[in-house]
Amino acid sequence: MYFIAIEIGGSKLQVVAGTSTGEIVERRRYVVDRAAGGEGIRAQIYEAVKGLMKQWEIVAIGVGYGGPVDWRTGKIVKSYHISGWDGFALGSWLRDLSDLPTFVDNDANVAALGEAHHGGGRGYNPVFWLNSGSGVGGGLVVDGRLYHGAPPGEMEIGHMRLDRNGAIVENLCSGWTIDRRIQKEVAQNPNSILAALVKEAGYSGDTEPNGEAKTLTPALDKQCPVAELILGDAANDMAFALSHVTHLVHPEIIVIGGGISLLGEPLRSRLETALPRWLMDAFHPGPKIALASLKEDAVPVGALVLAAMQ
Repeated sequence: MYFIAIEIGGSKLQVVAGTSTGEIVERRRYVVDRAAGGEGIRAQIYEAVKGLMKQWEIVAIGVGYGGPVDWRTGKIVKSYHISGWDGFALGSWLRDLSDLPTFVDNDANVAALGEAHHGGGRGYNPVFWLNSGSGVGGGLVVDGRLYHGAPPGEMEIGHMRLDRNGAIVENLCSGWTIDRRIQKEVAQNPNSILAALVKEAGYSGDTEPNGEAKTLTPALDKQCPVAELILGDAANDMAFALSHVTHLVHPEIIVIGGGISLLGEPLRSRLETALPRWLMDAFHPGPKIALASLKEDAVPVGALVLAAMQ
């Protein structure tokens, strides 16, 4: 008995077949063409779902979508990254396509489910998930199940205000934001180690995010002060945001995932150090901070769990 899991993000699309234990047996991955919008992504999903259904005995579909979703109906509320999704009845569309039970939720919620059951949060309760990629999202798993607020969403940490001027977590802590910060610092510090690595990687230096954050790890390995500054600022902002989460829901563990989590231990240790300074004394030392062990499979594995546990 197998399930299809679909991850729809701002920069990637994954469609996999797998089991209720989170094992992925076949994967189809696509780069999202933002110019093609939702219609282009749906064409890719159609092709992948039909192909996987021919290969495996599929009994249900789970979806993690990168934006607010009415999880009861599977209807997309809004996309903040890709046009052509607002108001789209994704659950109904997939049920018509496959004639299978289909369950749709926000991708951060689904990733939280995956990490809580089969990843870095396994054995802890509650589990809070922070995803930092093209955007920033969150999810909360209590007693093995997702916490849901009133539709259309909950745990939207990426849109939490950090000041009265309207700055939100996503403005300061997303992978795309860090890309732009690297571009700025490289322009101001052209002789830095980071600048040399960015140039070596072939990034164009324009103002659109291009994945420059991938150069932070090698720059940190070479003790580049500019890279240290960028990571330190991002970690401090992220820790401040997580202090609000801790005061409100006090998870036993916070699992950090998404593309920015690939920075690894340098990010995790800085968050662990920074978080307590923003917490009330009674909550010290704060929740355990862990990196996602499923890494980029958090959403597809969580979508397999979502489909299997219904």
